[in-house]
Amino acid sequence: MSSTKKTWKNDKELFSIAKSELFVALVGDILDTLGYQHQFLPPNIKPLNTDFVLIGRAMPVLEADVFEESAENTNNPMMKKPFGIMFEALDDLKEDEVYICSGSSPRYALWGGLMSTRAMKLKASGAVLHGYSRDTNEVLSLNFPTFSYGGYAQDQGPRGKVIDYRVPIEIEGTRINPGDIIYGDRDGVIIVPKAVEEEAFMGAIGKARGEQLVKKALEEGMSTVDAYNKFGIM
Repeated sequence: MSSTKKTWKNDKELFSIAKSELFVALVGDILDTLGYQHQFLPPNIKPLNTDFVLIGRAMPVLEADVFEESAENTNNPMMKKPFGIMFEALDDLKEDEVYICSGSSPRYALWGGLMSTRAMKLKASGAVLHGYSRDTNEVLSLNFPTFSYGGYAQDQGPRGKVIDYRVPIEIEGTRINPGDIIYGDRDGVIIVPKAVEEEAFMGAIGKARGEQLVKKALEEGMSTVDAYNKFGIM
């Protein structure tokens, strides 16, 4: 493990380092060595624009399927409320947080242009959807980092509701707790648990700097075997 020392004082400094020096694969490699080997979200969650890079603290949102927009006969008052508490969840976003939701089937869009506009006003970092997003042209024009299955216009209104937020969720076996770091680029989205975030990013910074030495050695003709034996990185 790298002897790199912590070089950031707060989230803004860490997130800036990640965007300028790192990429998701490096952090994933370090998490593997720390024993956290199931931190990547499924590969069909992709950035709407391949240039999007997202990093921020998780604000998890729990979704559920429904089959009518506003139920008349129900034992649960929330069933009478279109979208459930989606607007409350959206309005609760804080600076540098990521709206990440799961729990629904992929029958409808979980995010769109107006939600992106509100999230940007709140200085959120982006959105990660275990499902589809819509209003793709608008989201792209806003340049708001959005990761989803892609564009699909069918509305959430009569099909889904937000039933809770700032609670733990899972996406295909990967657990996301409030405040975990979410880091995404064109190669995937990874969840960095709070318990190991310093070690993960310090290791990634050390690995990034070490890989530059490996790259230089390979360019100068060193074999991959010799490079690995010398640097321990490949």
